[in-house]
Amino acid sequence: MASREPKGLVPFTRESLEFMKQHIAKKHSEEQRDLTPNTDLEVGKELPFAYGNLPQGMVLEPLEDVDPYYKNKNTFMVLNKSRTIFRFNATWCTFSPFSSTRRTTIKILVHPYPFLLALDCNSIRCNYSIQIFVLIDCIFMSMTEMPKWGPVLQNTLLGIYTFEILIKLIARGIWVEPFYFFGDPWNWLDFSVTLFEHITRYLPLYFIPIFRISRNLRILKIIPLNQGLRSFVGILIHCLKKLTGVITLTLFFLSVFSLIGMGLFMGNLKHKCLRWPQENETATLHNKTGNPYYIRETENFYYLEGENSALLCGNRTDAGQCPEGYVCVKAGTNPDYGFTNFDTFGWALLAMFRLMTQDYPEALYHQILYASGKVYMIFFVVISFWFAFYIASLFLGILAKSCEEEKLKTKARKVEPKFQQTLKELQERNETNATQIEMKKRSPTSIITSLNMLDDAAAAIRHEEELKKSRKRCPSCWYRCTKTFLIWNCSPCWLKLKEFIHMIIMDPFTDLVLAICIILNICFLALDSYPMSEETKNVLSIGNLICVGIFTAEMILKIIAMHPYGYFQVGWNIFDSLIVFHGLAEFYLANIHGLAPFRTFRVLRIFKLVKYWPTFKILMQILNDSLVALKDLVLLLLTFTFFSAVVGLKLFGMNYKEGVCNIDKDCRLPHWHMQDFFHSYLNVFRILCGEWIETLWDCFKVAGQFSCIPFYMMVILIGNLLIIYLFLALVSSFSSYKAATTEEDDEAKNLQRAVAKIQKGINYVLSKILCKNQNVSKETMDNVNDVYVKENISDHTLSELSNTQEFLKDKEKSSGTEKNTLSENESQSLIPSPSVSETVPIASGESDIENLDNKEIQSKSGDGSSKEKVKQSSSSECSTVDIAISEEEEMVYEHEKPKHLKNGYRQRSSPGQFSRVSRKGKIWQNIRKTCCKIVENSCFKCFIGLVTLLSTGALAFEDIYIDQRKTIKILLEYADMIFTYIFILEMLLKWMAYGFKAYFTNGWYKLDFMVVIVFCLSLIGKSREELKPLISIKFLRALRVLSQFERMKVVVRALIKTTLPTLNVFLVCFMIWLAFSILGVHLFAGTFYECIDPTSGERFPIAEVMNKSQCESLVFNESMPWENAKLNFDNVGNGFLSLLQVATFNGWITIMNSAVDSIGVNRQPNFEDNIYMYCYFINFVIVGLFLPLSMLIGVIIANFNKHKIKISSNIFITVKQKKQSHALRRLLCEDSQKTLRRPGNKCQGFIFDLVTNDIFNAIIMVLICFQAITIMIQSDEQSQKMDAALCWINLVLIILYAGECVLKLIAFQCSYFTIGWNIFDFMVVIFSVTELFLPMMVGYYLVSPSIVELIRMSRIIHILRPGKGPKVFHDLLLPLILSLPALLNISLLIFLVMFIYAIFGMYNFAYVKKEAGINDVSNFETFGSSMLCLFQVTIFAGWDGMLNAIFNSKWSDCDPDKINPGTQVRGDCGNPSVGIIYFVSYIIISWLIIVNMYIVVVMEFLNIASKKKAKTLSEDDFRKFFQVWEQFDPDKTQYIDSSMLSDFAAALDPPLFMAKPNKGQLVAMDLPMAAGDRIHCLDILLALTKRVMGKDVKMEKIISEMESGFVLANPFKITYEPITTTLKRKQEAVSATIIQRAYKSYRLRQNDKNTSDIHMIDEDKEVQANTENAYFDKAEEKSTIQSQI
Repeated sequence: MASREPKGLVPFTRESLEFMKQHIAKKHSEEQRDLTPNTDLEVGKELPFAYGNLPQGMVLEPLEDVDPYYKNKNTFMVLNKSRTIFRFNATWCTFSPFSSTRRTTIKILVHPYPFLLALDCNSIRCNYSIQIFVLIDCIFMSMTEMPKWGPVLQNTLLGIYTFEILIKLIARGIWVEPFYFFGDPWNWLDFSVTLFEHITRYLPLYFIPIFRISRNLRILKIIPLNQGLRSFVGILIHCLKKLTGVITLTLFFLSVFSLIGMGLFMGNLKHKCLRWPQENETATLHNKTGNPYYIRETENFYYLEGENSALLCGNRTDAGQCPEGYVCVKAGTNPDYGFTNFDTFGWALLAMFRLMTQDYPEALYHQILYASGKVYMIFFVVISFWFAFYIASLFLGILAKSCEEEKLKTKARKVEPKFQQTLKELQERNETNATQIEMKKRSPTSIITSLNMLDDAAAAIRHEEELKKSRKRCPSCWYRCTKTFLIWNCSPCWLKLKEFIHMIIMDPFTDLVLAICIILNICFLALDSYPMSEETKNVLSIGNLICVGIFTAEMILKIIAMHPYGYFQVGWNIFDSLIVFHGLAEFYLANIHGLAPFRTFRVLRIFKLVKYWPTFKILMQILNDSLVALKDLVLLLLTFTFFSAVVGLKLFGMNYKEGVCNIDKDCRLPHWHMQDFFHSYLNVFRILCGEWIETLWDCFKVAGQFSCIPFYMMVILIGNLLIIYLFLALVSSFSSYKAATTEEDDEAKNLQRAVAKIQKGINYVLSKILCKNQNVSKETMDNVNDVYVKENISDHTLSELSNTQEFLKDKEKSSGTEKNTLSENESQSLIPSPSVSETVPIASGESDIENLDNKEIQSKSGDGSSKEKVKQSSSSECSTVDIAISEEEEMVYEHEKPKHLKNGYRQRSSPGQFSRVSRKGKIWQNIRKTCCKIVENSCFKCFIGLVTLLSTGALAFEDIYIDQRKTIKILLEYADMIFTYIFILEMLLKWMAYGFKAYFTNGWYKLDFMVVIVFCLSLIGKSREELKPLISIKFLRALRVLSQFERMKVVVRALIKTTLPTLNVFLVCFMIWLAFSILGVHLFAGTFYECIDPTSGERFPIAEVMNKSQCESLVFNESMPWENAKLNFDNVGNGFLSLLQVATFNGWITIMNSAVDSIGVNRQPNFEDNIYMYCYFINFVIVGLFLPLSMLIGVIIANFNKHKIKISSNIFITVKQKKQSHALRRLLCEDSQKTLRRPGNKCQGFIFDLVTNDIFNAIIMVLICFQAITIMIQSDEQSQKMDAALCWINLVLIILYAGECVLKLIAFQCSYFTIGWNIFDFMVVIFSVTELFLPMMVGYYLVSPSIVELIRMSRIIHILRPGKGPKVFHDLLLPLILSLPALLNISLLIFLVMFIYAIFGMYNFAYVKKEAGINDVSNFETFGSSMLCLFQVTIFAGWDGMLNAIFNSKWSDCDPDKINPGTQVRGDCGNPSVGIIYFVSYIIISWLIIVNMYIVVVMEFLNIASKKKAKTLSEDDFRKFFQVWEQFDPDKTQYIDSSMLSDFAAALDPPLFMAKPNKGQLVAMDLPMAAGDRIHCLDILLALTKRVMGKDVKMEKIISEMESGFVLANPFKITYEPITTTLKRKQEAVSATIIQRAYKSYRLRQNDKNTSDIHMIDEDKEVQANTENAYFDKAEEKSTIQSQI
């Protein structure tokens, strides 16, 4: 690390440069190589004050670099008057550092004042000037029509930018290394933009798109001018590097799915229903394309009502069918103007990307199912749900990990600014002190010591100065006036009045009244609607006046009690005063025309409730702190959005103007285009919201594909990266949310006190009325009331309120009772412990829980005089037995209770005591024991589970065709009766076994009881016609599945734990939505009505119809065409539903179009007459959707982590699944190819070496990829030459694959089929060979060639093979595999919820008229079709269309008397209220479940990342160790030679890996050695484990477990006694070398002195070499031993 010693500032001279060059020429020492830049001396930071004051002569002058790291880097630094550090290079520049020209440019560059045109990015004042220039330029870029003086200003700005670049080029030099001009990428951007702008000014190249948008890149210049933006760009680039693997995997999967789509659906979307001539119909059906009557005109296609595209059809039985008179032929173009198809790889890739991003997937979903069949629903489930979910989880996981890392770095960096601030303040305070010079001369240690001593004093001084500044922001005369006029201390009478009012206004009941008034005022605001009667208007108006009066009185009284000065010092009082002033102003300005929107500010009254709601206040505080911390990221997102809008305007604005007739037949621009900046910005916002495919089609029609796709991909990818990172940063902030416990405002505490007093009074009155004895002391009652205040009134999260164990604990402390033995799980309704839910104990009279509770109560009664007493807990109120027990039996019972509790049930008495019990009691006891044994039997449980599944599955058969299937209907009726009797019998058995109280205190048994009631009611409904509606509740029977399967129970418990505590946050989000809904009612109530032309279904133009009266005068077919939109803001309820559609981005375009076209009540809408109402929806998406969503998910994650820490595992899996998770991990991590012995035969051995060679495997992978490429180049209706070429290529590939298979069979023989991958390859080859001969025998009817091609291409999944494919793919698949058990459990719950809602939909919406979102594919007629609908709703796609169809409940929209063939049900109308509840409830439930799915995977990803950072070893590390060991010990002797130890350690994977040279480190490990210098496997593993994990208590346990596990795994391990260790052996070798050297020296001295000099020199060299080697070995040995010690 660089030294922090502050040395003096030295001017940079020629001698300095020469000395630097000489220093660089010398060899660098190790210490110099290890230097790193000093973070306090980075470019752009201020020079620390430890370096003293900056002399005037050194300002703006070259200085020697004070950072030791740059001493050898040919750099010098320059300081400006603000002490900001600038660094420049001394070589490779345009001019010398001592040139006057360069020095002048450097002074201009670093000067802090804007009027000198300081143009460096690190100068704060200069940034403002440059930002002003850039912002002016941005304003002109967003203009479609330039003013006359615009070109002059543009030329001026271009001159400024050019001058800036010239200054930088001269000052910094032309090179690409750090501190040069081209060493900064942002300078490259400036240079390129300026160069392109000059080119476009003087050359006619504006028609080229790159030159057209080059000037727009100037917007990005804002980023380097802001250090925060620049740092976030660096962070996001770092994230992109980490996302490389995910992006590659995504592209791989998208390509594979695109190829599958091409194989399955190529050309299918051209199949349409064509009108067929009647003559010769039977003769022409078999020759469709050659028929002379075939007409290709679109008028002959069949169109559904209200659809612009022709009806698609297919030749499969489950595909769409044509009506009578039409046949299905392949004709015309593809749907969506020909842009939706799978005819080529490019279009298929676009379709797959659309499905992955889930943009308008329901349209493509319906098109494919119509054209190919419903069986391909599986394809969409895999892509739209699992694939999209998996890829999104990967992106979220990696970005979340990056976000957490950046959060830690930010915390670490917070210390430095505080230290620098302290230094700065101390320096400023000592500027005039004479001792300043002495402080400069002090040593660094003394300076730091003095600074530490003065740190506290400096902090106190700084705090005092901040208080003084905050208090003295105005002149002193203002404070004198304030004291005179705003602090009212007039007379004693006034002071008494003030004290009296203060007592009233601060009373708890006053706050309660005010809170009630606020809630009533919110209700009045929510009751506003259209149309509304005069009486309702008057009531609401009076209520509004009363509330305003109360708020005004509150303000006046608080001003009197607190003085005006004290009143306005509180922020909430200022807010309250603004609300009052608005109410009074609204009252006086109510009759002025044009001020109606002034009423919308009433919505702010909702937020008066915040000061009484601590949760709301905490969340708003967290949100405020988060947005302040992330302000640069928000600014970066806004900059990118603005840049994209301008680029879209410049690229496509003219195209939209010229090609508008390609979009609209009337040549009128649609709502969404890019002809002007505002619409371009709206279009970009829509793309960022995930709605891009429809506007992309329009862009294709006006500008072409090659310019639209790059622009859209840029906006989608970069914009979503910014949004997701911002979202995760907010979620990370809210994940630290904790409910308010101690810090609460006076208003909230007063509210609690008032409620506590009221509750206490009510309890007192009730106790008097009920004549209960009050034996509890006053002190105890106060304690109980305090507990109630904390538990029932305090604004805690629901997790604390639902923690019954803590509540009971506090209650027992206050009342003096003993601790209750119920656990937390037992006390919650749907979270019972296993002991209660699975094995409920049996008692003589009742359950254990009853005995336990009442025993404690009985022991407190103190009545011990009776010799025999009735055990009150022996029977509940509904029990069938009451047994009297003596005092002795009580004692025996207490003695034997633990033993019988352990056995699962307890006996009340010993055998000798049973003689005292009546014979009937014994019989009853035996009956209950028998019942308990029956219900606890595993076979009985399996039988009940099977019956539950059968009864649930039977519901799927009750569709609209059930009346036509008489046999199935009769079977189902009998089955319902059998199921009912079985479940009633099970319930009676459990009643007898467990007792009533134990049964009804278990949540799962309550659920079973409710299901039994449902069975009974459904049977009763079948018996009587008037009770027939009871049959519709049969769908609740499926709920019984929850109580029968442990996986379901685990998921439900986990969801309750993670979701219920967020109820407070849900209420906060509800209040935000309520504010937007009320605001929407004020803005749009009654304005969505329009006059519709019944013939065309379109709106009359405003030139023909201007209002409702004119519309009513137009009568067509005796119908009134003045209609309201189905989704509107006429009341708060409709507003909520409309906002939900906006939040799910379903139907939101229609709602926004209606809003921007609206003019007023009873006025005909006009196209974009109210265009700025788009801002309402933009604000809602940001404030009402994005921010509340981050709040909710953050709090859910906090609860998830809290419960996960408690149980130290995933809360969504069972105990058995934990073991399965470990097995899945081993399965994923095991080597893809088992160790196979090489055959002894030479020929087989040669083939074995060939097929096991990596080059051979690489060639096979190249062939597989080549085959994928051959599929990519295919297209629909390709030429015959292309077909022939592809046929030959496929033939060659099949031969090569077959040859590979034969070679491996020869090499591996029977072992070939022991590897799963080989079996897979073998089956692919069999299918491929069969495909060659099958057409010759049966043709292509059995198996399509495209299907066989896809089977052959399936070998591409070898890329994902562990150990063979890229390691990054393995790392990305690991989180999914580890979380697979939890995901499967959650998926089962999703399927159950879908099943229940599908059955409910069949009962209620089966006969709804087919229009909008309900059609032949998506409907509720059958169970399969209902599941298709609910799958759409699960991915939030198309539910608005289904709801629109269900809204058809009037005579004008549906026919309530329509006869439905095959059934007695009449009508095709829907039920809007039931439909709203149905879809809204399903969306909320499915959203909560899916959010938890994402949390499971992302948390698993973060868990893996945290384990990698920690010094831990996983099973995967040990597995890899033994894999490497097998290479060095092929005979499995468990030993290797010591000479192989170095190579073995270097061959291991991290973290066990030891890079060479490693002999010294291995010797220092002191490994035991056996005879023959062999080292055992376990000894090496233990030593390496100690090296990685260190030495602690946990390490000793791990080592002992490893040793025992190794012994169990190797029972025949060869025992040995180590004779030495590596350290001793090294010492012996060194000692032997020393002895040999001494002996050799002795012999040399005895030799003849006349020996030749050559021999002497050679021997001396050898001795010297040995000496040096021994010396270095010994030194290395000592150093390693010391480091180990």
